[in-house]
Amino acid sequence: MAAPSIAMEVNCQSNFKLSKGEKKSLRKQNKARHTLLRHEGIEAVSYSTQSLVVANGGLGNGVSRKQLLPAFEKCGLVEALLMPPNKPYSFVRYKTTEESQNAYVSLNGKEIVDDLGQKVILYLNFVEKVQWKELGLQALPPGLTVVEEIISSEEEKMLLELINWTEDINNQNCQKSLKHRRVKHFGYEFHYENNNVDKDKPLLEGIPAHIDTHSAFEGEIVSLSLGSEVVMDFKHPDGVTVQVMLPRRSLLVMTGESRYLWTHGITPRKFDTVQASEHYKSGIITSDIGELTLKKREIRTSFTFRKVRHTPCTCSYSLVCDSQRKETPPSFPESDREASQLEQEHVHRVYEEIAGHFSSTRHTPWPHIVEFLKALPDGSIVADVGCGNGKYLGVNHELYMIGCDRSKSLVDICRERRFQAVVCDALAVPVRSGACDACISIAVVHHFATPERRVAALQEIVRLLRPGGKALIYVWAMEQERNNQKSKYLRRHRISQGKKEEIESDRATEGVLEQLSDMGSQDAASSVASIDAAQEKEPSSKKVANSELPVHTNRTSFHSQDVLVPWHLKIKTSKDKPAEPFGSVGSHDPSPVFHRYYHVFCDGELEATCQALSNISILQSYYDQGNWCVVLQKI
Repeated sequence: MAAPSIAMEVNCQSNFKLSKGEKKSLRKQNKARHTLLRHEGIEAVSYSTQSLVVANGGLGNGVSRKQLLPAFEKCGLVEALLMPPNKPYSFVRYKTTEESQNAYVSLNGKEIVDDLGQKVILYLNFVEKVQWKELGLQALPPGLTVVEEIISSEEEKMLLELINWTEDINNQNCQKSLKHRRVKHFGYEFHYENNNVDKDKPLLEGIPAHIDTHSAFEGEIVSLSLGSEVVMDFKHPDGVTVQVMLPRRSLLVMTGESRYLWTHGITPRKFDTVQASEHYKSGIITSDIGELTLKKREIRTSFTFRKVRHTPCTCSYSLVCDSQRKETPPSFPESDREASQLEQEHVHRVYEEIAGHFSSTRHTPWPHIVEFLKALPDGSIVADVGCGNGKYLGVNHELYMIGCDRSKSLVDICRERRFQAVVCDALAVPVRSGACDACISIAVVHHFATPERRVAALQEIVRLLRPGGKALIYVWAMEQERNNQKSKYLRRHRISQGKKEEIESDRATEGVLEQLSDMGSQDAASSVASIDAAQEKEPSSKKVANSELPVHTNRTSFHSQDVLVPWHLKIKTSKDKPAEPFGSVGSHDPSPVFHRYYHVFCDGELEATCQALSNISILQSYYDQGNWCVVLQKI
């Protein structure tokens, strides 16, 4: 029989007479233990060890090494403080079990102040040993160089003083507000709507702002960082991500593969995860979780230089080069009317056709969404905008939930399940403004075909909220491989030997968040599709007429943000009836394929889209198995 937990020992010593606060703390501690096991695979033990897992004390929720370490050092000799990047927990290992037990008793349920000045409560549990899969040693992207201290501090001050952000707005080279930064253009104005320049309209002076388009600029990109250091993310098309520190007064030089093949960007956030060593300057942020901490972002000004190209690009990366690609570039809606027509054809009509089959694959609620709903106060009024078959409408019976969806067939399924649901467009929900305590919108916003319509969809959700109300938004991510781990959407491409059953080809398009433990016999039988067989049954081009959008190959990485994703309608058969597709209206095709429009979101894009709204704050943003997610609060 296992030894009793420390919590139980404390209970016995006090004759089970715990105060109200102690009981609450114990409940929180147990909840933290179950959450870590379910979502992270971290198993706590019921006896004292040298190692502790600390819930709420991690880089992912704004707690840095300098905030956490002193509290634990008061309890004994800390051998290691391990802080995994982007995780809301950390590990502490003490020299002795007695010291670890002292920290367990002293710090469980105790408050500390995070780097934002907000109070967080720590919940500790013992672990047998710390197991963390370290990433392999990474190298800078080929062709990338960081030159430190390229200018002096005096020269930096002079350059910063030369910039006038308040000059005449009629000047062609005026300040531009763009997402999370301000920009000025010299030489040519960069048009962010098409990622290019008009070479026939040079500005009066200077060199153009940065852009990755091959045909627009020559090979080198040079960027000078002033005012503050920053972490820049570089991503290879195969999913490998490298985070590089750009120190103050350093020069970033991108040539070759790092310029032509890798994407680069700065994710919007308040803190960067950086090396804790004081001597560390430029280079890769390593995966040594014993050497990571947080650093608050400051204002960084960069000078980026590119040389306009006047001849076609002849680089060695033809698959991603706009000068060398043979296929026609995707056509995008030029008006709101065209966008609406695209959505009608490749979203609304498709869901009406596939509603029955789609519903049969959507039965397991996703854990983080369940947590959001169960954390709401009893009696809360909650709207599910784009509710589908209503799988979230019955998650928490203490809430009053109402669903809405554009598909009448899906709303009918909700009503058959005795849920409250109405048919409506997500841009015009028939609910009074400020009537809801919370909203969820899961896998909906990515179906809108222009940035303006995506912002409008978010604004409609916010309109429904009362002041202080919260909304949870999920959209499909372009990055289906992150930190060298494939999403379930990609992993389910693997075919079990000897199993030939073909299922619908994008089983995990919205269902990729289901935990492996939830995949019972029904899901297991549905996750062994033959992708090769599915591709052989692709329709001819006439089935996607009036659209030049690329057709995505299911279970593969994305190569374009705006795509048509095939849905292979599963056929229902019986001995007494001829084969009929679920939910099909007047279809005689024995294996119909439908194409749904998606705009898959890049890292940071969902937050940037949300920040186009004037009356919200972003409480949380995270990546969840192939989806970008945010929690908003109405101000």
